Amino acid sequence: MYQSRPAATIKQTAADLGINPETLRNWIRAAGASRTRGQGANEPVQPPAPLELEAENAALRKKVRELEEEREILRKAAKYFAGETRW
Repeated sequence: MYQSRPAATIKQTAADLGINPETLRNWIRAAGASRTRGQGANEPVQPPAPLELEAENAALRKKVRELEEEREILRKAAKYFAGETRW
């Protein structure tokens, strides 16, 4: 209820539900829900620009290649050292 009515306060919503405002406040915190207040509260969030997404994707692809290469090196090293071990 609190999230669905932008103009409602915790105190008003708690009164409508017949519970203590602090109880409602604790429930909201526990749920991880928050609502921004002030002038920017109703402004839509702008998605990132396509160029920003392409740059981020390129950086992530590079990181994936590096990690795959590191994993392959470690796999080869483990195989090499496992072959040398004579128990």
